[in-house]
Amino acid sequence: MPVLLTNVVVEGIPARIRIAGERIDAISADVHRRPGEQVVDCGGGVAEPGYTDHHLHLHALAAARRSVRCGPPEVTDGAGLAAVLAAAPADEHGWVRGVGYSETVAGELDSDSLDRLYAARPVRISHRSGAMWLVNGLGARVLGLDDARHPGIERRPDGTPTGRIFRADDWLRKRLPSNGFPDLSAVGAELLSLGITSVTDATPDLDTAALEHLQSAAASGAIPQRLHLLGVPLGRNITEHRVTTGPYKIVVADSELPNLDDLTDRIRAAHNVGRAVAVHCVTREALILTLAALDDAGASGHDRIEHAAIVPPDLIDDLCRLRVTVVTQPGFLADRGHDYLRDVDPSDRENLYRCASLMAAGVPVALSSDAPYGPLDPAEIIDAAVTRRVAGGEIAGRSERLTIDEAASRLRTPAIGLRRGSLADIVIRDAAGVTIAVVAGEVVR
Repeated sequence: MPVLLTNVVVEGIPARIRIAGERIDAISADVHRRPGEQVVDCGGGVAEPGYTDHHLHLHALAAARRSVRCGPPEVTDGAGLAAVLAAAPADEHGWVRGVGYSETVAGELDSDSLDRLYAARPVRISHRSGAMWLVNGLGARVLGLDDARHPGIERRPDGTPTGRIFRADDWLRKRLPSNGFPDLSAVGAELLSLGITSVTDATPDLDTAALEHLQSAAASGAIPQRLHLLGVPLGRNITEHRVTTGPYKIVVADSELPNLDDLTDRIRAAHNVGRAVAVHCVTREALILTLAALDDAGASGHDRIEHAAIVPPDLIDDLCRLRVTVVTQPGFLADRGHDYLRDVDPSDRENLYRCASLMAAGVPVALSSDAPYGPLDPAEIIDAAVTRRVAGGEIAGRSERLTIDEAASRLRTPAIGLRRGSLADIVIRDAAGVTIAVVAGEVVR
């Protein structure tokens, strides 16, 4: 049904907006109602294009909202960690689930040191990077880590597990009693309240159950946003109302780099079935390897580098030549930039989460949150991209700062705007926040 938004302000001018199908049909003060048109009075609110979060993790975001925070700013030392674990509610199977651990709290914990803080119930804690889980001794016994076989299970020289488990989300999910997938309706509502009308879920290797749950959440309106999925397996293509298949996600793990030929083969396999790739690259070494593999496989023109946390200046020309889009997260600078400045090699401080230099060279740049591992609010991401300020006031990469307009535009999809023919993803704001949202031409709030 066509929609007519009335009593709305567009770029400071009172107007009406007609939406037909998924696109804006007209914007003017004198757009008149047509028979059968749905009329929505916007109460004098200001219309804005919806934001796009180009990289987040919906299931992990919902699960994080049900978990206890184990890192800054809520928890800053071992005593605080012990207290929140003791006070945390367990799930129906007795597990305590924590998120956001940082070594600044109590160092590099293993199951023994975690037991000294809390051992009464099985505990699993996600590192703030999302790359590692830490379990206490009881948790290790429940999971059967002594006899388990997974390359991500870290072991001591004598073969006993340390309680640190890397890149093993799927394995861990199968070992744990099933709580089912989390309800995503609260996440969808939170995203809308922040003005986000389109998201890319960057979770890799989504299995059938996870895909069906995400599709169901979109169909039911629990996730009212447009949903772009990177984890769709090769050979499948999802094209539904508001749900589409994106580039194929490949993780180049920081802890164990793949063989160049193997990575090249994976990229080539995706290209051969018409999929671009979205490659997780955090370290300098991972980026060098990925660019070499893209060179060997042949760039598609639509490939993405996810994160690009460190980009040495001599690689910028290669990014441009290979026509890759960099999807990065300057919000991490505000969230944990103090740690970066302490831990990264001084020569790499200017290479952290580049933005302005990439854009100046002609590299397409998109901003995102990586939520729940980074701040979700677009306003925080924009502020971080503009100020590059870390906790304590130091600036990380002064020359990489963007203007507010540049940062905001990189948090939107180019096809979405406030002009005739644009995709109709619109939010209406008043002093209280977002009051009305339109996604794919439909009023969803």
